[in-house]
Amino acid sequence: MNQSVLFPDLQDWNDTKQEVVFPAQVQGANIQCRISLPRLTKLHGEELTGEVEVLAAFEVCRFDIEDYFEELIEQEMFDEDGGVSWC
Repeated sequence: MNQSVLFPDLQDWNDTKQEVVFPAQVQGANIQCRISLPRLTKLHGEELTGEVEVLAAFEVCRFDIEDYFEELIEQEMFDEDGGVSWC
């Protein structure tokens, strides 16, 4: 794993946008990462309802999610707001 991209154990459910938001730290800068509910559901393999269930599924899939986001960050696939999304 590339130690220049770190993922603190922090994540929040954005009910309005139906996505999990979590930070990545790169050379001291925080980058907002977002994974959509449909993408997380597909990774997890089961329908997800409610914040507790969504965040539990995120934890189960965390390694794969972080690995994918690390690639996006290294390839500089940033959104207009400087974050990274997987929809």
